[in-house]
Amino acid sequence: MHAGRVVDASTLGQVRDQMAAAGQRLVFTNGCFDLLHAGHVRYLQQARGLGDALAVGLNSDRSVRELKGEGRPVNVEADRAEVLAALGCVDYVVIFDGKRATDVLNTVRPQVYAKGGDYRPESLHLGEQAALAKAGAEIRILPLLPGRSTTAVLERLGGS
Repeated sequence: MHAGRVVDASTLGQVRDQMAAAGQRLVFTNGCFDLLHAGHVRYLQQARGLGDALAVGLNSDRSVRELKGEGRPVNVEADRAEVLAALGCVDYVVIFDGKRATDVLNTVRPQVYAKGGDYRPESLHLGEQAALAKAGAEIRILPLLPGRSTTAVLERLGGS
């Protein structure tokens, strides 16, 4: 496993500070990333292109169940973190337990925050919006790859 890439929020906040001191930008995104597919990979590659390093906030198993319901996640958080950390475009992975990334955003304070095209800056959770505003983060909405989603994959498999 890429243990050096899977870090806690405090460590990631220190990385962000070191990067800022060097004139570099940390990009942050978050999600469940339950069944990694081409839409995820293209999105993460685009997000990485917005700065000098990409950190992915990964919903814990408990928070995925809260968000997606029983039967999810399909893959446990340690496996999801390992797969994400193995991607060349992902520099860091941090697992967080809440339904929202507010606490980790307050700790990390990224310079850039990326979300998929199913979001708009004003549709972000109010706590996340406040954390991003406090950090002075630039919010970037990236296009989704049509027809690619974990839910669609599960529906094709006969479950959801």
